[in-house]
Amino acid sequence: MQAGNSAPGFSESNSADIFAQRLASTELKPLPQILTAAVQHLHALIKEFRPTPEDWKRVIAFLTEVGHACDERRQEWVLLSDLLGASALVEEINSRRPKGATPNTVRGPFYRKDAPQYPLGASISLDGAGEPLLVSGHVHDLDGHPIPGAVIETWQANALGFYENQQPDMQPEFNLRGIFKADQDGGFRYSTVRPSGYGVPDDGPVGMLLKQAGYPLRRPAHLHFIIKAPGFEPITTHIYDANDPHLDEDAIFGVKQDLVYDFEQTDSGWKADMTFVMARSRNGGRS
Repeated sequence: MQAGNSAPGFSESNSADIFAQRLASTELKPLPQILTAAVQHLHALIKEFRPTPEDWKRVIAFLTEVGHACDERRQEWVLLSDLLGASALVEEINSRRPKGATPNTVRGPFYRKDAPQYPLGASISLDGAGEPLLVSGHVHDLDGHPIPGAVIETWQANALGFYENQQPDMQPEFNLRGIFKADQDGGFRYSTVRPSGYGVPDDGPVGMLLKQAGYPLRRPAHLHFIIKAPGFEPITTHIYDANDPHLDEDAIFGVKQDLVYDFEQTDSGWKADMTFVMARSRNGGRS
């Protein structure tokens, strides 16, 4: 007769506990704790909905398709995180700032870290397609003092609602992307075209799934910004066009009242003037 094993076997009632026991000897660090909690929630979900093996294969197939849809120009996993509100929640938890400071929003899946640098006043519209928009603004601290030399990085969709890296064969490389440096008064200005709101891409597995579930896949018109300056917490945010009718249903939960600005129509096009307020780094170091 073989010696018995006193350890309990894996069952529906103890499945998450069995997993957790295998990490019990690990030092209490964030990764084991997060894995244990994630497995507990995952197993509870499976027990609640009781998928068949075929159902679960479809879940795995969806996750596989998400991975296959990612490349150097498109990040489908970021899109999934954004649409589920996970990205927005992480930002809310990690970017609490003093009252008056510009709030963070998610960066989004269409960011490129290799945007070109331009002198103040230059145009980032390389094809000139769309209604002209003059963007100007200032960067200052919570006391209203300008932050000279602050770096302003911007990117946006075009007049049809597409980013350059969505249409590599239709838009010039780096179209509607650029990096500027604020002047001695913390001011900046550049020319572009008025962006359009757009539907979140539904040609990939994430968009297809959420569309089938009846989720609103609409983003109001906006400009993206990353603002950096030594000694200050960097800002990653949007500026939204107050004229857009879809502000209340932003698919990635980015609209905040402080980020909504009037895009004013002029004889020569449109203009938008904005202010970014930076909070000093809590560690007193460089951003």
